[in-house]
Amino acid sequence: MAIDSYAKLKTSVASWLDRDDLTDTIPDFISLAEDRINRHIRVRSMEHRAEMSTVANQEYYGLPDNYIQMRHFALKTSPPKDLDYLTPERFETEVGGLIGVPKFYTLIGNEIRLGPKPGGVYTAEMVFYQKFSHLSDSLTSNKLLEDYSDVLLYGALLEAEPFVKNPESAKMWGLYFNQAIDAIEAADQKDRHSGGALAVKSDVGGI
Repeated sequence: MAIDSYAKLKTSVASWLDRDDLTDTIPDFISLAEDRINRHIRVRSMEHRAEMSTVANQEYYGLPDNYIQMRHFALKTSPPKDLDYLTPERFETEVGGLIGVPKFYTLIGNEIRLGPKPGGVYTAEMVFYQKFSHLSDSLTSNKLLEDYSDVLLYGALLEAEPFVKNPESAKMWGLYFNQAIDAIEAADQKDRHSGGALAVKSDVGGI
């Protein structure tokens, strides 16, 4: 059975666990797997582009919803000027209090801080990684499920095992999860050579 919807994913998790008494809990396993994958996978389908306009003498701007990580950030000048990241500590030391054309940025909570503080109106473009939205009864599919249903299935099974208390199965699902991640990494390398940009890392090891 192709796992191409949230309902089918829940059915598959129950079937692979050989349990019919986890209807209310399986959505939790899937949600935990989604959180794990969002933390550790970076693929092109997660990339989004957004523009922002600065305001004179305003240095803080809100991050996009579901932002995970910046890939590229630049002023849309002629020619474009890349904005380099500084840690908050270095930012304060090097450009804190200055006003002019922004050259750097840092991240404070859910905000971007530009430095020097913009002295006028500029347009900046960011390319960033955005979380996959969580599946639900109202959002029955997304790019994560479409492209990597095996990772979602094995991730959900892995998250289920502490609940069902089967450590031996946890080792098996962890192995399958890692193998699926390895397959994505292989596709990543292939895409990089053809102009793509993917990055994946796994945190499952020694389970």
